[in-house]
Amino acid sequence: MNDSPSARTSSRIYTAPRTDVSQNQGTFRIHFNFPGRAVPEHDDHGYGPLATVVESFMDPGTLIRMHQHRNEEIISWVPDGVMRHDDRQGNELVTDPDHLMVMNAGNGFWHAEETLADDPPLRMLQIFVRPHSLDLEPGIQHEPIPEPVAGEWRHLFGPEGTDAPLSVRNDVDFYDCRLTAEATTTLPSRPGWHTYLYVFDGAVEVGGKAVGYTESALVTGGDDVAVTATEDATIVAFNIKPDAPITRQGTIGR
Repeated sequence: MNDSPSARTSSRIYTAPRTDVSQNQGTFRIHFNFPGRAVPEHDDHGYGPLATVVESFMDPGTLIRMHQHRNEEIISWVPDGVMRHDDRQGNELVTDPDHLMVMNAGNGFWHAEETLADDPPLRMLQIFVRPHSLDLEPGIQHEPIPEPVAGEWRHLFGPEGTDAPLSVRNDVDFYDCRLTAEATTTLPSRPGWHTYLYVFDGAVEVGGKAVGYTESALVTGGDDVAVTATEDATIVAFNIKPDAPITRQGTIGR
């Protein structure tokens, strides 16, 4: 884990290796990425309203039985394959590369997840956002998302009232981007907000610093920071208001 000022901006860039925090339940395996751990002496495993970014694997024919979440916003991002959802509100939903799902758990939301025997192996991200208040009204959002365009950021969720297709109840924006080798883009930024980047596939340089497969970077400051693919890459980024009011009583994303 290391940090350095960007050569081009006043932003500060911290990088972190692949997480060593994982759980193996056989056909269901998860790796927890804690954005706050990238920053030395940071006293929170999360970073403001972003609690954790979980890399999840489900083999074909896996059922995660009905269970409850409370006081967290759970986003399922599936770049390939399918994740099948049902819940006690009667929803039966399929999240895939064309759809994004947000569970606003609030005061309690029960759901199950499944892959069928003829589904492909699933690797996805499940993102846990801390809401601004406890025991909000529960609900679910499941919406189509725009087709990806190589080299461009897609804005997929944001705080309530933004132009993102789906919303969460705190100050976090979420983007994804696909870069071909040697292509460059600019990391999404907002004045006064910080940005957390995770490399889902491939490898990149962030402000000149190498960030490889399943590694991450946290950028403090709102200056433009270049992201260059050193091989074909799929990356996600979160703009975070670091001092947003948060709760820390989520079932998983505390």
